[in-house]
Amino acid sequence: MQLDLNLLTALDALLEEGSVAGAAARLHVTSPAMSRSLGRIRKATGDQILVRTGRSMVPTPRALAMRAQVHALVQQAHQLLSAQQELDLAALDRVFTVRWHDALTAACGTALTTAVHHQAPGVRLRLSAEPGSDDAELRRGEVDLESSSSAPTLPDIRHRLVGRDRLIVAVRPGHPLTEGPLSLERYAAAEHLTVSRRGNLRDPIDDALTTRGLERRVVAAGPTAAFALQLALDTDLVVTLPDAVTRTAREQLGLATLPPPLPLPDVPLYLLWHQRYDNDSAHTWLRDLATETVQALFTPPTASPGSNGYAQGNICGSCLPSSPTSPIRASADSQSHVETTS
Repeated sequence: MQLDLNLLTALDALLEEGSVAGAAARLHVTSPAMSRSLGRIRKATGDQILVRTGRSMVPTPRALAMRAQVHALVQQAHQLLSAQQELDLAALDRVFTVRWHDALTAACGTALTTAVHHQAPGVRLRLSAEPGSDDAELRRGEVDLESSSSAPTLPDIRHRLVGRDRLIVAVRPGHPLTEGPLSLERYAAAEHLTVSRRGNLRDPIDDALTTRGLERRVVAAGPTAAFALQLALDTDLVVTLPDAVTRTAREQLGLATLPPPLPLPDVPLYLLWHQRYDNDSAHTWLRDLATETVQALFTPPTASPGSNGYAQGNICGSCLPSSPTSPIRASADSQSHVETTS
C-alpha cells in the first residue's frame, strides 16, 4: 500500500486539535476536506482515531499512543524540508504574540516594543493579557512567548530561567509600618491584600507565618499587581509582591518599600515557548531580546547609604496624616495610577 505522507500532517493536526473543524482551520483547508483525510487515515490504520462523545470527539487509545511519535515525525519532516536562511531583521514581516504577567508587561513591555521596532520595523507585537495557565495556546502556536513563575511540566514546552525576584512589602507613605523596625508581629497584625487572578485570599506567605505560629488577615485579593499597588496607596492595606517587576510602578505611585520581616523564597521568572520554535531563527531572536530586556530589571538599583536597597518613598512624618481609625483609608489626594497593557 502506498502511503500519502500528507496524511501524517493531517493526523498530527487532528490529534492536536481533537476535532475536524479545528484541524481544518489549523491547516487552512475546508472541514469536508479534513473529514475525507480522517476517513483515509481510519482506513490506513484500521482505527477510528477520533470518536464522538456527545458534542466533542476524543482520541482512541491507539491515537493517544501514537500522538507523540506522529508529532515528532511531522516536525522532523518540516526541519528536513525547510531551507535554513540567514535572518534578515530589516525584511522580517511577522506578528508575535507575547503573553506576560501584567506586572512584567508594565515593567518592560515598553522597552521590548521599542527594541523590537528598532531592530525589525516590520515585526508587530501583540502583548496579550495573561488569563492563566493555558499550555494549549502555546502548543497551537497562538502564543509565541509566555512568562511563568514555574517551570512547565509538558515535555514539548521549552523554558528559560531569566531571573529570580525577591519579595518586598509595599505600603502607602506614612503607613504605621514605616514607623520603626518592621517586626514579624507588627507585619502579621496588619491587614493585607493578595495578588491573584483567581481571587485566592491565601498564598505561601500565610504558610510561612503559620510555621511561626502567626496568622494574618487578608482583606482583599486583587486581580493584577497594578490594582493591588493602587489599593495599597489609597488604603492602609499591606501588599507583599515581587520587587523588580513592580519597582517602577511603586516609584511612580510614591509607595514606601519595606523588607519582609521573615525569610521568603525568591520568585523565579521563566520564559516559555513551544518546541516547534527551537530552530526558528526569528523566534530565537525574539526570545533572546526578551531575555535581555527582562534581565535588565534585575540589575540592582542604586541605593542610598544605609537603605539596604529598599526605597522608602516620600515619607515625611511631620506632613503626612497619621494612621486613621479605619484600617481602610480612602485617600482623596491620590490620583496617580498604573497603566497596564491588555
